[in-house]
Amino acid sequence: MGRLPPLAGLRAFEAAARHLSFKRAADELHVTPTAISHQVRQLEQTVGVRLFERRTRQVLLTAEGQVLLPVLRDGFDAFARVLEGLSRKRRRAVVTLSATPAFTAKWLVPRLARLRKSRADIDLTLLATLEVADLNSTADLALRYGSGPYPDLIAEPLTVDRFAPVVSPRLGIRRPSDLRSATLLHFDWHRRDARNPTWRRWLKTAGINDVDARAGVRFSDETHAIQATVAGAGVALHSLVLVADELSQGTLVAPFGPELEGFSLHLVRSRDRPLTEPVEAVRHWLKSEFDAAR
Repeated sequence: MGRLPPLAGLRAFEAAARHLSFKRAADELHVTPTAISHQVRQLEQTVGVRLFERRTRQVLLTAEGQVLLPVLRDGFDAFARVLEGLSRKRRRAVVTLSATPAFTAKWLVPRLARLRKSRADIDLTLLATLEVADLNSTADLALRYGSGPYPDLIAEPLTVDRFAPVVSPRLGIRRPSDLRSATLLHFDWHRRDARNPTWRRWLKTAGINDVDARAGVRFSDETHAIQATVAGAGVALHSLVLVADELSQGTLVAPFGPELEGFSLHLVRSRDRPLTEPVEAVRHWLKSEFDAAR
């Protein structure tokens, strides 16, 4: 690449040529008109051609100046765009939030727009997994569903989940006795625990003995079980937190109880990592969403 003239001279010429005024160029670049004139003259000496016709209180571009102006203008515009992009990239923050696939799909995703509206400078990464995310390397925050405790983490309780029979209103199931002719939908819990809200546990709590708790359709993915319920495939025991939107919209109903208490949902983070402002903003958003849902 050939040797270029000093950048200050090129910048002075571009501003003066754009304004056709040394004074306005000087105002833009925060220097004196004399400095602009000196830098332009040095540039002319370097390239060996006159770039301006200097008249009383006016300057005009020569033919050579007219050739040079668009090249410099486009170049400086390109510099500005690239530098602005780099600056935005440097200012943006990435926060990774881990949650189960069902909670991510049914609760987090519908509420993302409010976070984006208030904090468009934060790029949120949703890590949807049933595995326990490492909060020292993989994720900044996690939503943990269980009984706890979490001694190595900072844990904040958000809500206690509750489960009840949920069904499409199209099926006309209105009372517990209707379960005798209904298809039961089951979700296979990731972990074995006697407190899991299963049909066996619900039927025992409701005092119903003539319904087979094992019959029906089983799902390994909770989101699929919810979709099947909305489609009218049967009646399921669902988290009232996860199907809150469907219940409010009337696409699902919870026609009768009793409700079973599930586990607690905690927002957790590492004790060993500082709470940065972007992570705190996501934490505040999550807590405010749960407060609004109460």
